[in-house]
Amino acid sequence: MAKIGKRIRSAREGIDRDKLYALTDAVSLLKERATAKFDETIEIAMNLGVDPRHADQMVRGVVNLPNGTGRTVRVAVFARGDKADEARAAGADIVGAEDLVEQVQGGTIDFDRAIATPDMMGLVGRLGKVLGPRGLMPNPRVGTVTPDVTAAVKASKGGAVEFRVEKAGIVHAGVGKASFAADALAENIRAFADAVQKAKPTGAKGNYVQKIALSSTMGPGVKIDPASVQQANA
Repeated sequence: MAKIGKRIRSAREGIDRDKLYALTDAVSLLKERATAKFDETIEIAMNLGVDPRHADQMVRGVVNLPNGTGRTVRVAVFARGDKADEARAAGADIVGAEDLVEQVQGGTIDFDRAIATPDMMGLVGRLGKVLGPRGLMPNPRVGTVTPDVTAAVKASKGGAVEFRVEKAGIVHAGVGKASFAADALAENIRAFADAVQKAKPTGAKGNYVQKIALSSTMGPGVKIDPASVQQANA
């Protein structure tokens, strides 16, 4: 335990927990301190001025990160016939119809993202209680219920990240790996923040983006000046 404590203590050195850092400075600090024996994920957390218990303050969407996520995403597609063949050709890891529904109902969920053709939603709807809490339920609003399974599979494999605000008004997601170049990470972060900004709901009042923080899997959190992200997007 002492060894872990020493590493964490070392990672926190030089970080002012009350300071708002410019985006580029924050990325440099995180990359320097990502010293775990694996390639740490860089995560963003955005505190939003919304109450998601109200339908007109729900924030959700999808963004294609320009430099990908750095992780291998296993994609399942609920489809039949030609669409199933299309999904396999596009690189889907699991493809099925009734058989896949039964598999999921039995507790086997060996995928990170689920896509369905519109005609399959009558069947897939039965899986709401299983897939919903895991954030895996196909949804037309984020492009995972679509007849164009080729585009959906390629987007999922290439860096599409779904986001959805939690009860406390926080949106978080992985936006790359510590091994990414600093400018690639910054570009991904800007793209994510921009997508969340564009998803601002009609019921949001006052200051929408209240806080932004970045962290690595094993590292400390760094607070970001939201203006530095917005300026970069401008």
